Amino acid sequence: MSISRRTVLRGVGVTMALPWLEAMAGTGARAGAATIAGRAGAVAGNAGATPLRMAFVFTPNGVNYPNWMPSGQGTSYTLSPALEPLANVRRHVNVLTGLTLDKARANGDGPGDHARSSATFLTGRQARKTAGNDIHLGISVDQFAAQQIGAKTRLPSLEIGCENGRRAGGCDSGYSCAYTSNVAWRDENTPVPKTIDPAVVFDRLFGTDEANARERLRRRNSVLDYVRDDSTRLEGTLGTADRRKLEEYQDSVREIERRVERARDEAGDRPRPDMDAPEGIPQKLSEHIDLMYDMLILAFRTDSTRIATFMTGVGGSNRTFPEIGINEGHHHLSHHRDDEGMVEKIRKIDRFYTERFARFVKRMSETPEGEGSLLDNSMVLFGSGISDGNRHNHENLPIVMAGRAAGTIDTGRLVRFERETPLCNLYVSMLERMGCDVESFGDSTGELRGLTA
Repeated sequence: MSISRRTVLRGVGVTMALPWLEAMAGTGARAGAATIAGRAGAVAGNAGATPLRMAFVFTPNGVNYPNWMPSGQGTSYTLSPALEPLANVRRHVNVLTGLTLDKARANGDGPGDHARSSATFLTGRQARKTAGNDIHLGISVDQFAAQQIGAKTRLPSLEIGCENGRRAGGCDSGYSCAYTSNVAWRDENTPVPKTIDPAVVFDRLFGTDEANARERLRRRNSVLDYVRDDSTRLEGTLGTADRRKLEEYQDSVREIERRVERARDEAGDRPRPDMDAPEGIPQKLSEHIDLMYDMLILAFRTDSTRIATFMTGVGGSNRTFPEIGINEGHHHLSHHRDDEGMVEKIRKIDRFYTERFARFVKRMSETPEGEGSLLDNSMVLFGSGISDGNRHNHENLPIVMAGRAAGTIDTGRLVRFERETPLCNLYVSMLERMGCDVESFGDSTGELRGLTA
């Protein structure tokens, strides 16, 4: 029996999306599945029923570039110390060098590289230097895609993060906090706020209304309890393989629920901070990042959205990392002036972020979908709008791309692009693969050649 890709399980106040099942094959076309038009011709897409997704992961303050940059080229390259955690998933990723954010440079506006790095990261536009309400930037690549294909899913896009940032005032050398706190922009003066509480993201993904979510939390009920009747009826129509997939999916949902509940319990045991922060955030940063990555997997796996952004930290973040023995602020350490003790701590922070991303890539690659994996049908960019944090430069950005984009990207390589190649050229190529109508984006000069070997 065939079922629609949009089939959901329903209960009182709950709508639960489903993962891709074999019974859905042939019931819906993926956006841009037939062809992906580009200036140089057309790239054949995946004609299967599985959709293509893209996500953008922002990390603050750049990296210690000598410790980040791999050696070699193509498939014959050696991972750097900062990228060693990618060893088990290197066949799924590309390391990209030579890409630049020119509009993150001062260009006559003076200091403020951290604000510009986050503001420009997904827009490719120069931010108006202001700490007031007259902010002006440009649409971000995720929202550009959401406006064209977001209606295909329940959520046009998903914006998540691990650090709130200030909502008003100035945050970096005369730049508004809106620039440091957001990477997603709906238009020239409207940032799209991110959600940092995993419980809120979970309830948003599964359509629980606020009153139902509170009652479910009070009773410690699972969202699965509310859709049990619908789930039982669906199982009776599925084959053995799909029943197994559905059971494994429900187990993973419940496991995430338990982690969300544990985080809320821990939040309830802590003194209330003197700030406007959501409850339910894990105490350990690694657990918070991992949980948000897992929310992203759930969102993609259920086709709740195909477009997402994830800010692991705000622009110029000065958070500490006590779980890896670092009690000094990240931003402070990035201005190390070659002090070896500070440099070593930055190296540990760089590796920490890579470890979390590597775990996410591995879980994506192990999530079956169609004839491949969830990762095979995705494009995930991981990087920063600053290259070397000590220099505040914006060329040769530290960029890693995961996923094969339905077979249109060859992975497992170190790809060296010509110096000063706009990062937005990559965005044009990603938008084309998503099936968007795009001639240019930000400060692009064309599509990015070299994503296939």
